[in-house]
Amino acid sequence: HYLPEVSVKVSLLNFMITVDGLTDQLLDMVVTKEKPALQEEKNLLILQGAENKRQMQEAEDKILEVLSSSQGNLLDDSTAVDVLSEMKVFADDVSAKQEVAEVTEKRIDEARLGYKPFATHAALLYFTVTSMANIDPMYQFSLSWYVGHFQNSMTNAAPSMQVPVRLNNMKETFLQILYNNVCRSLFEKDKLLFALLLTITLNRAKGTVDPAEWRFFLTGLAAGAPDGELPSNPASDWLPTRAWEELNSLSRLKVFQGLIEDVVEYEDDWRAVYDSSEPGQMPLTEKFELLNRFQRLMVLRALRPDKVVTGVTYFVTNEIGELYTMPPPFDLGGTFADSTPITPIVFVLSAGTDPTRELLSFADSRRQAVKTISLGQGQGPKAEQVISLSRGDGTWVVLQNCHLAASWMGRLEQLCETFTLETCEPLFRLWLTSYPSEHFPISILQNSVKTTNEPPKGLRTNLLRLYNSEPISDKTFFNGCDHPAWLKLLYGLCFFHAVAQERLKFGPLGFNVPYQFSDADFIISARQLQMFLRESRKDRVPFKALEYTTGECNYGGRVTDDHDRTCLMSLLQKIYSPDLLERNYRFSPSGSYMVPSDLDIRGYWDFIQRLPAAAAPEVFGLHENADITKDIQETNLLCSTVLLTQEREGGGDGGGQDTIVEAIAKSLLDKLPENFDLEKVQAKWPVLYEESMNTVLHQELIRFNRLITVVRESLQNLLKALKGFVLMSTDLEALSNDMFNGKMPGLWAKRSYGSLKPLNGYFKDLLQRLTMLQEWVDNGKPNVFWLSGFYFTHAFLTGALQNYARKHQVPIDDIVFDFEMLAPKPIQEWTPPEDGVYTHGLFLEGARWENATSTLSESLPKVLFSAAPAMWLKPLKREDLAPPPHYNCPVYRTADRRGTLSTTGHSTNFVLDIRVPSDMPKSHWINRGVAMLCSLSDG
Repeated sequence: HYLPEVSVKVSLLNFMITVDGLTDQLLDMVVTKEKPALQEEKNLLILQGAENKRQMQEAEDKILEVLSSSQGNLLDDSTAVDVLSEMKVFADDVSAKQEVAEVTEKRIDEARLGYKPFATHAALLYFTVTSMANIDPMYQFSLSWYVGHFQNSMTNAAPSMQVPVRLNNMKETFLQILYNNVCRSLFEKDKLLFALLLTITLNRAKGTVDPAEWRFFLTGLAAGAPDGELPSNPASDWLPTRAWEELNSLSRLKVFQGLIEDVVEYEDDWRAVYDSSEPGQMPLTEKFELLNRFQRLMVLRALRPDKVVTGVTYFVTNEIGELYTMPPPFDLGGTFADSTPITPIVFVLSAGTDPTRELLSFADSRRQAVKTISLGQGQGPKAEQVISLSRGDGTWVVLQNCHLAASWMGRLEQLCETFTLETCEPLFRLWLTSYPSEHFPISILQNSVKTTNEPPKGLRTNLLRLYNSEPISDKTFFNGCDHPAWLKLLYGLCFFHAVAQERLKFGPLGFNVPYQFSDADFIISARQLQMFLRESRKDRVPFKALEYTTGECNYGGRVTDDHDRTCLMSLLQKIYSPDLLERNYRFSPSGSYMVPSDLDIRGYWDFIQRLPAAAAPEVFGLHENADITKDIQETNLLCSTVLLTQEREGGGDGGGQDTIVEAIAKSLLDKLPENFDLEKVQAKWPVLYEESMNTVLHQELIRFNRLITVVRESLQNLLKALKGFVLMSTDLEALSNDMFNGKMPGLWAKRSYGSLKPLNGYFKDLLQRLTMLQEWVDNGKPNVFWLSGFYFTHAFLTGALQNYARKHQVPIDDIVFDFEMLAPKPIQEWTPPEDGVYTHGLFLEGARWENATSTLSESLPKVLFSAAPAMWLKPLKREDLAPPPHYNCPVYRTADRRGTLSTTGHSTNFVLDIRVPSDMPKSHWINRGVAMLCSLSDG
């Protein structure tokens, strides 16, 4: 981005390699390998052509010299005539040679073109690999590294005399080598994503994936929502609103025209697809049975987003092979074999992993000396000295936690640049460990062997790992306590540790904040368990002490959210309980997980091996719908991450990005109302001591006016920038990209209330909030307040308490809310209560409200969110509060639940706890992760 006055004075040169340029380079390498004589002849022709041009230039210079030096009549100058005649003969000879060379070169180029598909194939994949750096700064790969694997693939590919067969062998071999070497450097969450990118790159080159279809797969509704109101959902009893909206959007693409009519006409067939446990394998209706695999994946994305990851796995398997859905396992030996004394080995760390132990064990197996330094303040000079000595004597050097020494990374880069095969002993290796960091030198990343090693996934795998690791694998520890409860409580603690780690995959349903509980938490808890039992009588177990040390100190020391702490303690109380000591105690209702009777270490291994490979949500205390929530989160993560790798491009059937964004911006501006007139509102609804809601209204209007102004000005400036009237700044470009991708713009989020909705859903929600406030201004405060519609909900709640406090002359600090769930009826029939407020508009996640029994009840299958009942928020004195059996249900603004403390002292996400009647124990709903939400994440 340069100002116009700069751009007109300079020429900007882009030295980035292009697909065509790289294709030519790779083609030369292929022909050199496959047809060396042909390539040699080509090179000779290039040299000959250059020589011919040089000679022609010399002849032209000679002629000009003769003409300029000749005096009088040129024809009388015999020397000049002889020179010109000689030059003519020479020029004719050179021209004849050049014509022969051009014919020969054309023949050679035609022969070379037979190998161009492989060169093009590799050139396209190079840009796919380099785009991974947009996902994580550690995903850096150099062109020289890429070319090296390209050349290896030609050497390793199966030979054949038939060029098409040989080309296919080289393509397959190169793809396998590339996938294996890149995947070694990726985190688990990005390995399937990389396979998908490879597949899409190859298919787009073949023309089987349309850019507009690819954009719909990544952004859903952003592919272009229909103008005007959507037709009503004819299958609302089974088809979610979001799925109906996405099907409408999908029907705008050429190949899917008539989709909505087909769903209406063949509703039973489409419902069968929706209800199937494997919808991606179900046959579609006759009109759409000829869709290709990717187009079927688009239908799956609209209809069953929770099955998209499974569908992507199936798509990749069928397009390029099952091998690309099974990334290679962590192989320290293979990583070492690919390294050299001048090639550093980088361990990219993830939470809960430390490869040092495995590295030292590997070094011992090779009888290799190792020096380890943990980087931090003041450790740089020491590390430099160790590297200098070790490169000369062949010792391995391990530099841990490079991300903590950002200021020294430049010096490390300089040291690595001095490594040569002559100055480094053959046995020398430099091992580096680092969490992802923008400060890590790119040159080291591009020229190193990178690898990741993440902790195992799955309940059974975690249990096996604990029983195969210290301290449990140490027989002295395992048999070091004779208390009758020792082995059962130890197994229970292992189970708790595995459950706490595995709940993280369920997102906010598991824990609001993704804590990384480590092996250190487990080890100290296990040693404390043994210590307490050794000091206790055989017939007693100090459960309270164990709960406190394990839950509040060891694991709870990492927990920063009060509701997460409550959940953690609830899970632990199922373990540190006298019930666990009973025979065949069950951790889950189905009985799939039980506490075994006392066994030896081998017996526990065998018992754990027989556990289910995939744990059902029930074992974590969650509803079966939690699996759907988890799968949808994985789909959203996949699509949003892939978007990071995509370059700015045209939109296929819908035109280029600028055209689409301009249309969206104009549409949004047309719908956006004017700012509220605060002076008129102040005159109509003045600040009154006895009516705090007037103050709440004024504050809300001020906040929304700021937001409306930001939205309007940014859209107006974007339209000017698209037409070239103003500079396209970084903020405006980000706004354009967000709108093109259907995301809520980050520029607006800085001034907005919390929302996870896509662009269309966010703008619709904003207009509804503005409408609510306009009706309040016009008609007075509503009888029933839309609790979700406030910008700052805490102010509204405080206003309700303040009205009661001033009316009854009670200190506001002595007042709390009681909550009464109301029977459903039209809002128009409500009349405001004497004290407190009626509210509506919340959503329940993890449970539903049963009107018949007026209690919390289990969610219906596949129904992730349900409407919460209207509520009466009744202020009363704290001492008068005597609620019936209930669950303290937290209310959050958005579905991610995670928040921070703002300058007002309130959380940016948590609103309040609502006491909801329940006939089940609190722990049941706590473990379920039940909460109320002000706003959902869909449209």
